[in-house]
Amino acid sequence: MLLAEDDRAIRHALERALTLEGYEVTAVADGVEAIAQAHRSAPDILVLDVMMPGIDGLQVCRVLRAEGDRTPILMLTALVETPDRIAGLDAGADDYVVKPFDVDEVFARLRALLRRTSGASSDDGRDVSPELDGQVAAADLRMDPQARRAWRGERELELTRTEFDLLELLVRNAGIVLDHATIYDRIWGYDFGPGSKNLA
Repeated sequence: MLLAEDDRAIRHALERALTLEGYEVTAVADGVEAIAQAHRSAPDILVLDVMMPGIDGLQVCRVLRAEGDRTPILMLTALVETPDRIAGLDAGADDYVVKPFDVDEVFARLRALLRRTSGASSDDGRDVSPELDGQVAAADLRMDPQARRAWRGERELELTRTEFDLLELLVRNAGIVLDHATIYDRIWGYDFGPGSKNLA
């Protein structure tokens, strides 16, 4: 795991808590170090503070996603407004935790992201779309959740992690109308509220 947090006290406390939880943690203090470390040894998951000096967490996300890096990213942020959350998700983050946070929530969100990495099934344990060798399909769309690859016909699709998770959710629930709250909960783990329209 790669942890990037410029606040020394938070960084040390979180690094210690994550290590005690069983994670192997590499901790850095800014976005430049985060990108360099991600290039040196690909982590299983990244935890990034949004507001860091030099290159902030959002820029780190954009750089890694532009390079095709689909490692799950959890953002730590003091910004609580909906536009701030949307900006983080649009930058390529998979989820975020608002400061001040409970470390147990960080653990829970990390577990959820790592579960998604290994592929997910519908809540009742069944796959509603046909599978071939672990793949799921709907019409001319085919997905391999384990490899996190998707094709439409013979053309492979380039998807961010969140786009892949959303598409997989829809394919696995083909023919079922999913409301906003369900989609938000399944993909991001929380509800943006009834006024949100970014899935309308």
